[in-house]
Amino acid sequence: MGIDLAVIWAVIILFGVMMYVVMDGFDLGIGLLYPFFPAKAERDVMMNTVAPVWDGNETWLVLGGAGLLAAFPLAYSVVLSALALPLIAMLIGLVFRGVAFEFRFKANARERPFWDRAFTWGSFTATYFQGVALGAYLDGIPVRGRAFAGHPLDWIAPFPLFVGAGLVATYALLGSTWLVMKTDGPLQQRVRAIAGYLTWAVLGAIAIVSLWTPLTHPDVAARWFRFPNVVLFAPVPLLVGAVAWLMFRALKHGGDTMPFLCALALVFLGYTGLFISLWPNVIPSSVTLWQASAPPQSQGFALVGALAIIPVILMYTAWSYYVFRGKVRHGEGYH
Repeated sequence: MGIDLAVIWAVIILFGVMMYVVMDGFDLGIGLLYPFFPAKAERDVMMNTVAPVWDGNETWLVLGGAGLLAAFPLAYSVVLSALALPLIAMLIGLVFRGVAFEFRFKANARERPFWDRAFTWGSFTATYFQGVALGAYLDGIPVRGRAFAGHPLDWIAPFPLFVGAGLVATYALLGSTWLVMKTDGPLQQRVRAIAGYLTWAVLGAIAIVSLWTPLTHPDVAARWFRFPNVVLFAPVPLLVGAVAWLMFRALKHGGDTMPFLCALALVFLGYTGLFISLWPNVIPSSVTLWQASAPPQSQGFALVGALAIIPVILMYTAWSYYVFRGKVRHGEGYH
Protein backbone atom coordinates (compact mmCIF):
# COMPACT_ATOMS: atom_id res chain seq x y z
CA MET A 1 0.00 0.00 0.00
CA GLY A 2 1.45 3.34 -1.05
CA ILE A 3 1.61 6.54 0.97
CA ASP A 4 -1.56 8.64 0.63
CA LEU A 5 -0.08 12.09 0.08
CA ALA A 6 -3.52 13.71 0.01
CA VAL A 7 -4.25 12.56 3.56
CA ILE A 8 -0.80 13.64 4.78
CA TRP A 9 -1.31 17.10 3.30
CA ALA A 10 -4.80 17.32 4.77
CA VAL A 11 -3.33 16.62 8.22
CA ILE A 12 -0.60 19.25 7.71
CA ILE A 13 -3.10 21.91 6.61
CA LEU A 14 -5.50 21.09 9.44
CA PHE A 15 -2.61 21.28 11.91
CA GLY A 16 -1.44 24.62 10.52
CA VAL A 17 -4.90 26.17 10.67
CA MET A 18 -5.44 24.86 14.20
CA MET A 19 -2.13 26.35 15.34
CA TYR A 20 -3.11 29.68 13.80
CA VAL A 21 -6.52 29.68 15.49
CA VAL A 22 -4.93 28.94 18.87
CA MET A 23 -2.01 31.35 18.66
CA ASP A 24 -3.49 34.28 16.80
CA GLY A 25 -6.84 33.74 18.50
CA PHE A 26 -5.79 34.97 21.91
CA ASP A 27 -4.00 38.09 20.69
CA LEU A 28 -6.96 38.99 18.47
CA GLY A 29 -9.07 38.33 21.56
CA ILE A 30 -7.09 40.93 23.51
CA GLY A 31 -8.04 43.52 20.89
CA LEU A 32 -11.68 42.48 21.25
CA LEU A 33 -11.45 43.02 25.03
CA TYR A 34 -9.95 46.51 24.78
CA PRO A 35 -13.32 48.35 25.13
CA PHE A 36 -13.77 46.77 28.59
CA PHE A 37 -10.44 48.20 29.82
CA PRO A 38 -10.20 51.92 28.99
CA ALA A 39 -7.25 52.71 31.28
CA LYS A 40 -3.93 53.13 29.47
CA ALA A 41 -2.00 51.20 32.15
CA GLU A 42 -4.28 48.17 31.79
CA ARG A 43 -4.12 48.28 27.99
CA ASP A 44 -0.33 48.48 28.13
CA VAL A 45 -0.19 45.36 30.30
CA MET A 46 -2.64 43.52 28.03
CA MET A 47 -0.61 44.42 24.96
CA ASN A 48 2.68 43.48 26.56
CA THR A 49 1.47 39.96 27.34
CA VAL A 50 1.54 39.19 23.60
CA ALA A 51 3.99 41.77 22.22
CA PRO A 52 7.00 39.37 22.13
CA VAL A 53 5.18 36.59 20.28
CA TRP A 54 2.24 37.97 18.27
CA ASP A 55 4.01 38.65 14.97
CA GLY A 56 5.05 35.02 14.50
CA ASN A 57 1.52 33.66 14.77
CA GLU A 58 0.51 34.42 11.18
CA THR A 59 3.23 31.99 10.07
CA TRP A 60 0.71 29.21 10.55
CA LEU A 61 -1.89 30.99 8.42
CA VAL A 62 0.65 31.30 5.61
CA LEU A 63 1.52 27.61 6.00
CA GLY A 64 -2.14 26.60 5.72
CA GLY A 65 -2.77 28.78 2.66
CA ALA A 66 0.44 27.79 0.90
CA GLY A 67 -0.21 24.12 1.68
CA LEU A 68 -3.70 24.35 0.21
CA LEU A 69 -2.27 25.88 -2.99
CA ALA A 70 0.49 23.28 -3.28
CA ALA A 71 -1.52 20.17 -2.41
CA PHE A 72 -5.10 20.98 -3.45
CA PRO A 73 -4.99 23.68 -6.16
CA LEU A 74 -8.60 23.06 -7.20
CA ALA A 75 -9.81 23.71 -3.67
CA TYR A 76 -7.59 26.78 -3.43
CA SER A 77 -9.04 28.32 -6.59
CA VAL A 78 -12.66 27.53 -5.71
CA VAL A 79 -12.47 28.61 -2.06
CA LEU A 80 -10.70 31.88 -2.85
CA SER A 81 -13.17 32.63 -5.63
CA ALA A 82 -16.12 31.99 -3.32
CA LEU A 83 -14.73 33.77 -0.26
CA ALA A 84 -12.62 36.53 -1.80
CA LEU A 85 -14.50 39.40 -0.15
CA PRO A 86 -14.53 38.13 3.47
CA LEU A 87 -10.91 37.00 3.15
CA ILE A 88 -9.86 40.41 1.85
CA ALA A 89 -11.73 42.05 4.74
CA MET A 90 -9.93 39.69 7.13
CA LEU A 91 -6.53 40.64 5.72
CA ILE A 92 -7.33 44.36 5.93
CA GLY A 93 -8.25 43.83 9.58
CA LEU A 94 -4.97 42.02 10.23
CA VAL A 95 -3.04 44.87 8.60
CA PHE A 96 -4.78 47.52 10.72
CA ARG A 97 -4.31 45.43 13.84
CA GLY A 98 -0.60 44.92 13.12
CA VAL A 99 0.09 48.59 12.38
CA ALA A 100 -1.86 49.74 15.42
CA PHE A 101 0.00 47.25 17.60
CA GLU A 102 3.30 48.97 16.95
CA PHE A 103 2.15 52.58 16.56
CA ARG A 104 0.21 52.89 19.82
CA PHE A 105 3.42 52.46 21.82
CA LYS A 106 5.05 55.31 19.91
CA ALA A 107 2.04 57.63 19.75
CA ASN A 108 1.58 60.61 22.05
CA ALA A 109 -1.40 60.95 24.39
CA ARG A 110 -3.48 62.75 21.75
CA GLU A 111 -2.89 60.15 19.02
CA ARG A 112 -3.04 56.99 21.13
CA PRO A 113 -6.89 56.73 21.25
CA PHE A 114 -6.92 56.53 17.45
CA TRP A 115 -4.50 53.59 17.42
CA ASP A 116 -6.39 51.92 20.26
CA ARG A 117 -9.57 52.08 18.18
CA ALA A 118 -7.68 50.84 15.12
CA PHE A 119 -6.38 47.91 17.16
CA THR A 120 -9.88 47.06 18.41
CA TRP A 121 -11.62 47.38 15.05
CA GLY A 122 -8.79 45.62 13.22
CA SER A 123 -9.06 42.71 15.66
CA PHE A 124 -12.84 42.61 15.32
CA THR A 125 -12.79 42.80 11.51
CA ALA A 126 -10.15 40.09 11.18
CA THR A 127 -11.94 37.80 13.62
CA TYR A 128 -15.48 38.33 12.36
CA PHE A 129 -14.64 37.79 8.71
CA GLN A 130 -12.57 34.71 9.53
CA GLY A 131 -15.73 33.34 11.10
CA VAL A 132 -17.89 34.42 8.16
CA ALA A 133 -15.50 32.68 5.75
CA LEU A 134 -15.56 29.55 7.91
CA GLY A 135 -19.35 29.59 8.08
CA ALA A 136 -19.70 30.03 4.31
CA TYR A 137 -17.24 27.18 3.77
CA LEU A 138 -19.16 24.88 6.11
CA ASP A 139 -22.45 25.84 4.49
CA GLY A 140 -21.20 24.47 1.16
CA ILE A 141 -19.64 25.95 -1.96
CA PRO A 142 -21.31 25.21 -5.31
CA VAL A 143 -18.92 23.84 -7.94
CA ARG A 144 -19.51 23.23 -11.63
CA GLY A 145 -16.74 21.26 -13.28
CA ARG A 146 -13.58 22.75 -11.83
CA ALA A 147 -14.87 26.27 -11.06
CA PHE A 148 -16.90 28.11 -8.47
CA ALA A 149 -20.53 28.19 -9.60
CA GLY A 150 -22.06 30.51 -7.02
CA HIS A 151 -22.30 34.26 -6.43
CA PRO A 152 -19.52 36.32 -4.76
CA LEU A 153 -22.03 37.43 -2.10
CA ASP A 154 -23.30 33.96 -1.18
CA TRP A 155 -21.52 34.35 2.16
CA ILE A 156 -24.07 36.98 3.21
CA ALA A 157 -26.42 34.45 4.78
CA PRO A 158 -27.62 33.72 8.34
CA PHE A 159 -25.32 30.78 9.06
CA PRO A 160 -21.99 32.42 8.01
CA LEU A 161 -22.91 35.66 9.80
CA PHE A 162 -23.73 33.70 12.97
CA VAL A 163 -20.48 31.74 12.81
CA GLY A 164 -18.65 35.07 12.55
CA ALA A 165 -20.24 36.18 15.82
CA GLY A 166 -19.41 32.80 17.38
CA LEU A 167 -15.75 33.15 16.46
CA VAL A 168 -15.65 36.64 18.00
CA ALA A 169 -16.83 35.10 21.28
CA THR A 170 -14.31 32.25 20.94
CA TYR A 171 -11.31 34.52 20.33
CA ALA A 172 -12.42 36.82 23.14
CA LEU A 173 -12.54 33.77 25.44
CA LEU A 174 -9.03 32.77 24.39
CA GLY A 175 -7.84 36.33 25.03
CA SER A 176 -9.50 36.58 28.43
CA THR A 177 -8.14 33.26 29.67
CA TRP A 178 -4.69 34.17 28.34
CA LEU A 179 -4.86 37.34 30.46
CA VAL A 180 -5.96 35.31 33.48
CA MET A 181 -2.76 33.31 33.05
CA LYS A 182 -0.45 36.25 32.31
CA THR A 183 -1.67 38.98 34.68
CA ASP A 184 -2.58 39.44 38.35
CA GLY A 185 -4.33 41.88 40.64
CA PRO A 186 -7.52 43.79 39.75
CA LEU A 187 -6.99 43.34 36.01
CA GLN A 188 -6.92 39.57 36.39
CA GLN A 189 -10.04 39.57 38.58
CA ARG A 190 -12.03 41.61 36.08
CA VAL A 191 -10.96 39.52 33.11
CA ARG A 192 -11.71 36.34 35.07
CA ALA A 193 -15.33 37.49 35.46
CA ILE A 194 -15.55 38.34 31.75
CA ALA A 195 -14.21 34.88 30.87
CA GLY A 196 -17.15 33.27 32.68
CA TYR A 197 -19.70 35.10 30.52
CA LEU A 198 -17.72 34.36 27.37
CA THR A 199 -17.63 30.66 28.22
CA TRP A 200 -21.43 30.61 28.21
CA ALA A 201 -21.44 32.46 24.88
CA VAL A 202 -19.04 29.98 23.30
CA LEU A 203 -20.97 26.99 24.61
CA GLY A 204 -24.15 28.49 23.18
CA ALA A 205 -22.48 29.02 19.81
CA ILE A 206 -21.18 25.44 19.78
CA ALA A 207 -24.66 24.10 20.60
CA ILE A 208 -26.38 26.17 17.90
CA VAL A 209 -23.85 25.26 15.19
CA SER A 210 -24.05 21.60 16.25
CA LEU A 211 -27.82 21.67 15.70
CA TRP A 212 -27.88 23.97 12.68
CA THR A 213 -25.50 21.98 10.49
CA PRO A 214 -27.20 18.56 10.68
CA LEU A 215 -30.65 20.13 10.32
CA THR A 216 -29.66 21.84 7.08
CA HIS A 217 -27.24 19.22 5.71
CA PRO A 218 -28.54 15.62 5.65
CA ASP A 219 -25.06 14.25 4.92
CA VAL A 220 -23.77 15.80 8.17
CA ALA A 221 -26.75 14.38 10.08
CA ALA A 222 -26.01 10.93 8.68
CA ARG A 223 -22.35 11.27 9.62
CA TRP A 224 -23.12 12.06 13.28
CA PHE A 225 -26.30 10.13 14.03
CA ARG A 226 -26.06 6.93 12.00
CA PHE A 227 -24.99 3.82 13.93
CA PRO A 228 -22.18 3.10 14.85
CA ASN A 229 -20.98 6.71 14.36
CA VAL A 230 -23.35 7.99 17.03
CA VAL A 231 -21.46 5.82 19.54
CA LEU A 232 -17.97 6.52 18.18
CA PHE A 233 -18.45 10.31 18.16
CA ALA A 234 -20.40 10.59 21.44
CA PRO A 235 -17.20 11.44 23.40
CA VAL A 236 -16.93 14.81 21.59
CA PRO A 237 -20.04 16.48 23.10
CA LEU A 238 -19.42 14.72 26.43
CA LEU A 239 -15.89 16.12 26.54
CA VAL A 240 -17.22 19.59 25.75
CA GLY A 241 -19.43 19.35 28.84
CA ALA A 242 -16.55 18.08 31.00
CA VAL A 243 -14.20 20.85 29.82
CA ALA A 244 -16.86 23.49 30.47
CA TRP A 245 -17.25 22.21 34.03
CA LEU A 246 -13.48 22.39 34.55
CA MET A 247 -13.45 25.92 33.11
CA PHE A 248 -16.09 27.25 35.50
CA ARG A 249 -14.44 25.49 38.43
CA ALA A 250 -11.03 26.99 37.61
CA LEU A 251 -12.48 30.47 37.12
CA LYS A 252 -14.30 30.27 40.45
CA HIS A 253 -11.51 28.77 42.55
CA GLY A 254 -8.63 30.87 41.27
CA GLY A 255 -6.70 28.67 38.86
CA ASP A 256 -4.50 30.77 36.56
CA THR A 257 -3.40 28.31 33.87
CA MET A 258 -6.35 25.90 33.78
CA PRO A 259 -8.85 28.36 32.23
CA PHE A 260 -6.58 28.92 29.23
CA LEU A 261 -6.02 25.17 28.83
CA CYS A 262 -9.78 24.62 28.99
CA ALA A 263 -10.35 27.31 26.35
CA LEU A 264 -7.81 25.58 24.11
CA ALA A 265 -9.59 22.27 24.71
CA LEU A 266 -12.96 23.78 23.73
CA VAL A 267 -11.43 25.14 20.51
CA PHE A 268 -9.85 21.77 19.77
CA LEU A 269 -13.11 19.89 20.37
CA GLY A 270 -15.04 22.30 18.16
CA TYR A 271 -12.39 21.90 15.49
CA THR A 272 -12.64 18.11 15.83
CA GLY A 273 -16.40 18.30 15.35
CA LEU A 274 -15.96 20.29 12.14
CA PHE A 275 -13.41 17.76 10.89
CA ILE A 276 -15.82 14.89 11.55
CA SER A 277 -18.61 16.73 9.74
CA LEU A 278 -16.53 17.49 6.64
CA TRP A 279 -14.26 14.47 6.12
CA PRO A 280 -13.22 13.56 3.43
CA ASN A 281 -14.46 16.63 1.53
CA VAL A 282 -12.11 19.53 0.92
CA ILE A 283 -14.90 21.55 -0.73
CA PRO A 284 -18.17 20.90 1.12
CA SER A 285 -20.00 18.97 0.18
CA SER A 286 -19.06 17.78 -3.29
CA VAL A 287 -15.27 17.59 -3.84
CA THR A 288 -13.10 15.14 -1.92
CA LEU A 289 -9.41 15.40 -1.07
CA TRP A 290 -8.43 13.07 -3.88
CA GLN A 291 -10.54 14.85 -6.50
CA ALA A 292 -8.90 18.19 -5.65
CA SER A 293 -5.34 16.87 -5.29
CA ALA A 294 -2.33 18.08 -7.19
CA PRO A 295 -0.25 15.43 -9.00
CA PRO A 296 1.60 13.14 -6.57
CA GLN A 297 4.95 14.46 -7.83
CA SER A 298 3.96 18.02 -6.86
CA GLN A 299 2.62 16.95 -3.48
CA GLY A 300 5.74 14.90 -2.76
CA PHE A 301 8.09 17.74 -3.73
CA ALA A 302 6.23 20.25 -1.54
CA LEU A 303 6.06 17.74 1.31
CA VAL A 304 9.86 17.61 1.55
CA GLY A 305 9.97 21.34 2.20
CA ALA A 306 7.06 21.25 4.63
CA LEU A 307 8.59 18.48 6.72
CA ALA A 308 11.83 20.43 6.88
CA ILE A 309 10.31 23.78 7.88
CA ILE A 310 7.53 22.75 10.29
CA PRO A 311 9.92 21.51 13.03
CA VAL A 312 11.85 24.79 12.75
CA ILE A 313 8.64 26.81 13.17
CA LEU A 314 7.65 24.69 16.17
CA MET A 315 11.07 25.10 17.80
CA TYR A 316 11.29 28.88 17.48
CA THR A 317 7.66 29.23 18.58
CA ALA A 318 8.22 27.07 21.67
CA TRP A 319 11.45 28.92 22.48
CA SER A 320 9.84 32.37 22.23
CA TYR A 321 6.98 31.37 24.53
CA TYR A 322 9.45 29.83 26.98
CA VAL A 323 11.67 32.92 27.08
CA PHE A 324 8.73 35.27 27.71
CA ARG A 325 6.90 33.03 30.19
CA GLY A 326 5.52 34.30 33.48
CA LYS A 327 3.33 37.17 34.61
CA VAL A 328 3.39 40.63 33.05
CA ARG A 329 2.93 43.66 35.31
CA HIS A 330 2.64 47.38 34.73
CA GLY A 331 5.98 48.89 33.79
CA GLU A 332 7.29 45.57 32.49
CA GLY A 333 7.10 44.41 28.92
CA TYR A 334 8.58 43.95 25.54
CA HIS A 335 8.05 47.56 24.39
